[in-house]
Amino acid sequence: MKYYIIAGEASGDLHGSNLMRGLYSEDPRADIRFWGGAEMDKVFREHQTGTGMVRDYKDGAVMGFTQILLHAAAFLRRFSDCTSDIMAWHPDVVILIDYPGFNFRVAEFAHKAGFKVFYYIAPKVWASRESRVKKLKEYVDKLFIVFPFEIPYFSRKGVEFIYKGNPLIDAIDNSRAMADTRESFLERTGLPDTPTIALLAGSRTSEIGVMMPVFMQFADMLHAIPEYSDYRFIVAAAPSRRLEDYAGYVRDREYVSIVFGESHSVMRFSQAAVVNSGTASLECALIGTPQVVGYGGSPLNFLIAKSIIKVKYISLGNLILDRHCFRELLQFYFTPDNLVEEVRRMIEDTAYRAGMLDGYSQIRQMLGGSGASASVARAMIGELGARDC
Repeated sequence: MKYYIIAGEASGDLHGSNLMRGLYSEDPRADIRFWGGAEMDKVFREHQTGTGMVRDYKDGAVMGFTQILLHAAAFLRRFSDCTSDIMAWHPDVVILIDYPGFNFRVAEFAHKAGFKVFYYIAPKVWASRESRVKKLKEYVDKLFIVFPFEIPYFSRKGVEFIYKGNPLIDAIDNSRAMADTRESFLERTGLPDTPTIALLAGSRTSEIGVMMPVFMQFADMLHAIPEYSDYRFIVAAAPSRRLEDYAGYVRDREYVSIVFGESHSVMRFSQAAVVNSGTASLECALIGTPQVVGYGGSPLNFLIAKSIIKVKYISLGNLILDRHCFRELLQFYFTPDNLVEEVRRMIEDTAYRAGMLDGYSQIRQMLGGSGASASVARAMIGELGARDC
């Protein structure tokens, strides 16, 4: 079978890589062609079966309404390249992973061109742009969801779906970080043996530009407190970025380090984490590191988002529990002072810390057990009627 997979950002690349492992396992002759990143490419190279990567997602990731407008021409070129490639390769199925701004357009094209369309990691229509539910019904043959709270939502909306648990549990539990030791982590990264605070700014240029200045002010303030003077702040850099994307913000702060390709280990061996809203927040919960989520953007983007987002929380962990397990500091509340206060509370208040970790256990339990990626792969092949391929 020929599978055409499209992932448009780091989280999609991660989930896409695990899905590919499942597809290769269930369909040894699978021919996979994809838009993704280093994780998906690594799986392809391990198997050396199929066509491989068309384009790296980092060439086109943008965030925010104004950013999308500014990159409209490049977006249209990528869309044209993608649809032309699909037509030329003629896959048995087009599998779209999250990234709705691009993938909804591809879904419409692929459906009208007569291709089978699967959507993996549902677009967050339950949070905003609910009108897209109509497009899911019209252009997607089967939706594969990954959160328990999505089950009643899509049932009410009459969208056919398959739920096999959340693949992030496999990604975390099978990662090097969970088998790692602190000693090997420090030796590998060259970091000193001191307490650390993890800083995760996201992978998009616009996110880094908003988060890093606040992170650095926060680091300055906390480092100036005597009992925290020996703490080191670790910027867990996205693998798709370059050192230059962060170095200009860090400057000559000797107590701040930038580490690439070690996000899970940085979280695991830190006393607390400050995390940009997104998949990293749920990863942090599954790893078990106390966290505070921050989010900021241009005033225009924030006002637009506030007017259309319907959910009570922006973090997946809080959404799963339907309560605040950890704090979310949004826009005007995302300040260095508030970060210092919250991080100190997570480290110094043992009862508060224990309550957050208990919430993490509940999140993991509600997401189900391991093996979600393989189960989704089997379900996809079953939907294609290819169990004996």
